[in-house]
Amino acid sequence: MQTNQLTVAANTCPVSSYNEWDLLEEVIVGVVDGAMVPAWHTIYRAALPPDQDDKMNELTKLMQTQRFPYPKGHIAAAKKNLEEFVHILESEGVVVRRPESVDYAASFSTPSWKVLNGFCSANPRDVFIVIGNDIIEAPMADRTRYFETWAYRTLLKEYFKGGAKWTSAPKPQLIDPLYDSNYQVPGPGEEIRFVITEFEPTFDAADFVRCGRDIVGQKSHVTNMAGIEWLQRHLGDEYRIHVVNSLSPQALHIDTTLIPLAPGKVMINPKNIDPTKLPAFFKSWDVLIAPQPNSVPRTLYGTEVISQWVNMNVISLDEERVIVEKSQESMIRALKDWGFKPIPCTFDDYYPFLGSFHCATLDVRRRGVLQSYS
Repeated sequence: MQTNQLTVAANTCPVSSYNEWDLLEEVIVGVVDGAMVPAWHTIYRAALPPDQDDKMNELTKLMQTQRFPYPKGHIAAAKKNLEEFVHILESEGVVVRRPESVDYAASFSTPSWKVLNGFCSANPRDVFIVIGNDIIEAPMADRTRYFETWAYRTLLKEYFKGGAKWTSAPKPQLIDPLYDSNYQVPGPGEEIRFVITEFEPTFDAADFVRCGRDIVGQKSHVTNMAGIEWLQRHLGDEYRIHVVNSLSPQALHIDTTLIPLAPGKVMINPKNIDPTKLPAFFKSWDVLIAPQPNSVPRTLYGTEVISQWVNMNVISLDEERVIVEKSQESMIRALKDWGFKPIPCTFDDYYPFLGSFHCATLDVRRRGVLQSYS
């Protein structure tokens, strides 16, 4: 597939990433130290897989008055997975950076609301999106994640001093009008709708994936059209944001629905998206249908906290090498059949922290330039 090169320039900035597949040179990998179960569940209740209402009602009542740290066994197992993952990245020539540990057990508040505790620094992809030389802090809709960027401040300041742009989207108020107090999960055949309103711009960075000039995003329980429009205006005419409609009532992030793997190759979740309604620029691409997952995600306090399609949550090191969870044998076979070189890594003990490889990383620098792939 031919590409139209738009920008050719030597880039000495420490931050530079335009897509999901150029050669990965530097990445931030999350940490699970001090992880707390999020104390505020308006969004999480809406985004959980179905048939867990009873357990969530029980947990929610308890969380009104007490903190729930992640079990020590979960943290130890996830750290072991992270060690293997970091070792693979460094062995493949990638520079790995880590956020600092912060006190997520601390309570905090604004003049309008307060929460008992925060969450963790496991998933930098949720909090930031890198577009070219610009690191953009997302205006997240979850109150428990209001100060999550603090764990990354030392890194952000270093990148800024090195010449990167550092943008923070308008900090949302997160007051009650943002949330639909009468929200009900859509039934079969009903129009998909989400718990957040258009009261103010909000988005999680993980609701977007990058294909050079073309960026694909979705509405979800954390991302509204106001947030998508803010990002489009900020980026300007050099970029085009395409909005896809998720078919999942639990939609939270796009990286278990649609993942670009290389120029001209995009993997989609057949349950969450209609392949006939993809953005027009994908017409010249190979659309790869993700295989059924082999393993069921781990549980946390008796609840399933992540989509079973987390097998799609892979990270590309370049146009061929892709890191994939070791137990997801059907995904490994599919990647080989599609012409990729999968690198297996044990990571299923990371699932309770609401992510896998793509969520757990922020690709700070990839060796490439801005291009159009349509």
